[in-house]
Amino acid sequence: MPIQKKKKSLKKKLWRDRYLLLLILPGILYFLIYRYIPMAGILLAFKDYSPFRGFIDSPWVGLKYFKLMFEDAEVIQVIWNTLQISFLQIFFAFPISIILALMLNEIRNQVYKKFLQSVVYLPHFLSWVVVVGITVIFLRSEGLVNTFLINIFDMNAIPFLTDPAMFKPIVILQVIWKESGWGTILFLAALSGVSPHLYEAAVMDGASRLRQMWHITLPALKSTIVILLILRLGTVMDSGFEQIFLMLNPFNMESGNVLDTYVYFKGIQQANFSFATAVGLFKGVIGLVLVVLANRLAKRFGEEGLY
Repeated sequence: MPIQKKKKSLKKKLWRDRYLLLLILPGILYFLIYRYIPMAGILLAFKDYSPFRGFIDSPWVGLKYFKLMFEDAEVIQVIWNTLQISFLQIFFAFPISIILALMLNEIRNQVYKKFLQSVVYLPHFLSWVVVVGITVIFLRSEGLVNTFLINIFDMNAIPFLTDPAMFKPIVILQVIWKESGWGTILFLAALSGVSPHLYEAAVMDGASRLRQMWHITLPALKSTIVILLILRLGTVMDSGFEQIFLMLNPFNMESGNVLDTYVYFKGIQQANFSFATAVGLFKGVIGLVLVVLANRLAKRFGEEGLY
């Protein structure tokens, strides 16, 4: 009887919320079709896949490609490049969004504030093809920056695009310019829930604008910062395929080749699908481990975390 009652109550709830369920149906289908069903391809990492034999008939090889991955010196370099770029983005680009949100929050003129918000959001809507194209126009040997340096300071042209040491700083600056404004949306949304009475009380106590920011605004952002940082750590092995791929050339390949581009070169160009799948699976497992560890660490320090 209790089981039947539960079934009836579940059916009633589903029927009651049928319109809400229809609204989330496209999202569910998206994740099923593009996220979960393709996960069956993970099996390629444990098979010696051949297009001629097919997915099912290709022989099992166990952990062969995982062993090859760690024996390949190029993979170690690629992992190091990926971690460097990701942590540089977290260290430099992530705080910029917080600083921008704090600055925008201090603007009292609403018209001016909305105008600035629109200006800093706009680069997000440009594709990486456009961003890299702008970068090339400015930084190539005969580009605007080198022309300025040669004519004004009588300097030699700087090989921005071919110098391996310049690759990571340029990539980080691109991310800051393109995504920092968009990253302020969640922080500004969190700040919209802060009671104005807190600021009024702080003013009555003689707190300066800087003190108000430190003792009211930043604590209000703490939970949002922790959650976004945990999510960012989950993608630490993703450096952005499109941006890196477009910026790569034979001169900066050693410094700029990351896991995403490496998987493309190995899996698509060299048709080594099993090896590329093993690298991709390794990347996903590392991301999952980092999210779980970061979430536990956040809870230990009294934050809510993701779950």
